Amino acid sequence: MSETPRPLAELRNGTAIPRAAVPSLPPEEFRRRVVESIQSGWRLVSYFGGQGSPENPDASVELVAVLADDFEGRLVVAATTLTGPQPRTPSITPDATQAHLFEREIAEQFGVRFDGHPWPKPVRFAEPFSRSLAKEARATPAPRVGITEFFRMEGEEIHEVAVGPVHAGVIEPGHFRFQCHGEHVFHLEISLGYQHRGVEEAARGGPTKLTLHQIETAAGDTTSGHAFAYCQNLEALAGVTPPPRAQALRGIALELERLANHSGDLGALAGDVGYLPTASFCGRLRGDFLNATAAICGNRFGRSLFVPGGMRFDLSATEAADLREGLATAGEELAAAIDLLWRSPSVMARFEGTGALRPDDCLDLGLVGVAARACGVERDVRQDHPTGIYQFAHIPVAVAHGGDVLSRAFVRSLEIKRSLEFIRERLGGLPEGGVGDRLGIDRLAPDRIAVSLVEGWRGEVCHVATTDARGRFARYKLTDPSFHNWLGLAIAMREQQISDFPLLNKSFNLSYSGHDL
Repeated sequence: MSETPRPLAELRNGTAIPRAAVPSLPPEEFRRRVVESIQSGWRLVSYFGGQGSPENPDASVELVAVLADDFEGRLVVAATTLTGPQPRTPSITPDATQAHLFEREIAEQFGVRFDGHPWPKPVRFAEPFSRSLAKEARATPAPRVGITEFFRMEGEEIHEVAVGPVHAGVIEPGHFRFQCHGEHVFHLEISLGYQHRGVEEAARGGPTKLTLHQIETAAGDTTSGHAFAYCQNLEALAGVTPPPRAQALRGIALELERLANHSGDLGALAGDVGYLPTASFCGRLRGDFLNATAAICGNRFGRSLFVPGGMRFDLSATEAADLREGLATAGEELAAAIDLLWRSPSVMARFEGTGALRPDDCLDLGLVGVAARACGVERDVRQDHPTGIYQFAHIPVAVAHGGDVLSRAFVRSLEIKRSLEFIRERLGGLPEGGVGDRLGIDRLAPDRIAVSLVEGWRGEVCHVATTDARGRFARYKLTDPSFHNWLGLAIAMREQQISDFPLLNKSFNLSYSGHDL
């Protein structure tokens, strides 16, 4: 008689449960349950390692997987513990591609060997950075970045093109290795790690006064997205609910961040194909949206705006009215600038069909955000796992179906319209009361795990916090949408012309620093 499977620990976005509620499964059962969940339509939103035994931290590694059911708005957590000085376990990746980068990262950080992984090379460093999260590893020198064995194609007319990590202009470092036949790209491999700052490691033992600042800088253009996720986790662990006015202002800040980046990206896409009218207008209007954020908190990127328990800054009635009026003007100008793109045959000829991804590839890779919605995948945390103001103010999900540069641009244009409508409605009737700036978070519940999902402008931001017996962070795992989507860019470049890479790269516009936490 077979044993009844143990139920996985279930929770909702922005909530916490006791660590004891998370079943510690045997490795084979853990793998089977994760694979079955993914094959039945769940997504792997986070998968990470931690020191598994407080009594003997060097002898075991705990693996934790968080899966999302987007149709029902549920999350489940499962764990397993690997013992021995050189832990190993069967790889999930052969049956669930979504796990491939997570497993490579765990192997790099903890020396875990995933048997059967098809591509077990390190994610960032020249050598596996085993036990990088152990206390004694803090004194060891950082491993080398960018020295690795790249995939190579052999042939009389095959050549290799290496780009970066240093690029022209103001841009973060990253290395791109193309395998080409003339202009035709067979394969692109992307090597990152140059922006690694140890944000996750710095959070261990926290929170401290520095932790929020460090989280805000995880990916600087997603300050509001990461700060929102962090504050939501702390509130779940402390049993604090932000007041309604603060929740509305959080939504406004998040959508302003989306407006600034989407308008900037559309301008950059226009610039990449030499269409200067839209490029010029969008560059200026991006500044207007950044200045709108600065009008709330004094910082164009929203630094120090979010605080656990609420918001640090409020808006007076006059400030809200002025902001609403300014956004109406900027929105009209932006709509006209974007319309020029759709009416230009030369732009459409460059956008349409370039860098197309199939929906099946999108689902297999676990892509999120604009990249997923441009493939027709209706995936958006604001709809699937709503928290805060998004529980009461629905934003229709913007989708396109071509999976190409045109579709990614079109999704951005739709999201701009809907974000503007959302902000104008909120500013027209902010809830009464305070913003929770004096609530504070004094103590986190011990031995808990909290999961926070936020739909940042690139896509899903996922933070997972676990606390120890003292109520301090035992592990703080961040997953920026770029972590999911960089491989999507590499796959989209296959069978393209190498001259299309700048345009294709900009259509994804992924973060190097968000990948290298």
